[in-house]
Amino acid sequence: MSDKSNENCRQDTTDVPKKSLKKEILRYKEIYLLMLIPLVYFFIFKYIPIWNGQIAFKKFQPVKGVFGSAWSGFSYFKEFFSSFYFWELLRNTVGYSFGKLLVSVPASIILAVVIFESRRQTLRKIVQTLTYLPHFLSWVIMYGILLSLLSPSDGVLNDVIRLFGGKPVDFLTSTKAFPFIVILSDAWKGMGWGAIIFIAALMGIDPALYEAAMVEGASAWQRTRYITVPSILSVIVMVVLLKIGTILDAGFNQVFMLYSVPVYSVADIIDTWVYRQGLLEFKFSLATAVGIFKGIIGLLLVIAANKLTRKVADSGLF
Repeated sequence: MSDKSNENCRQDTTDVPKKSLKKEILRYKEIYLLMLIPLVYFFIFKYIPIWNGQIAFKKFQPVKGVFGSAWSGFSYFKEFFSSFYFWELLRNTVGYSFGKLLVSVPASIILAVVIFESRRQTLRKIVQTLTYLPHFLSWVIMYGILLSLLSPSDGVLNDVIRLFGGKPVDFLTSTKAFPFIVILSDAWKGMGWGAIIFIAALMGIDPALYEAAMVEGASAWQRTRYITVPSILSVIVMVVLLKIGTILDAGFNQVFMLYSVPVYSVADIIDTWVYRQGLLEFKFSLATAVGIFKGIIGLLLVIAANKLTRKVADSGLF
């Protein structure tokens, strides 16, 4: 009898988690349904294509399909690495990515702190709206805005240059000016949206810390330096790590809209080169090989940066 009772007890304990899990799912079914949409999206557009990534190692022919195409080994990786443009593409891509990282993240943090410290609700709402708005504009529209500002014929900036007796400059075809336009326009477009996560982190700081600092006579700069920044340091680390993981994604849409033949030497990045090689010249295997290369580099950078920040700031993604 004792053995049977023990078995019944084991069955009861194993059934409890199953029943409780089912109850929890039914209880929060609306939330699980909301989760289902992004899960299906990632499964269809992110995980299923991983299987087709094998065409990077094959001489892919659409008629024969993925399975019917012959294996080619690492020939497409070698073709990319030995390309005349490889180091130029890598330099431009990494340069733009790090430039955007060094400008956009600090700009978002400063904007978040300024909005958080503002005591005028009307002014705060106006600034938030004006800085968030560019994020919702496509790069097609942003290109039109930049053209109206930088055009050598009737651009606002060149009108100011003419006013002071200077000669108009074609900024979008200048190899010296183009990198700065890419980095600064990206910061302009994204810093308002990027500030949201920092504002959320600032809202979680205990107000008593600021009150105590004010009693002790700390200035606004001292409160920011010794309370605000250390309190959101973990969030800053997380944002930087996530951006480092996409260091080889320098912004295809932006560069594709802004660049032209005269600035190819400083504007062409890996994604734009892949677009021309993979889609315009139908070299799908080469484009896939470059995509795998970018993914591996991004993974290694995230792991390395995470270990480094754990030693320096005692925080990381994992």
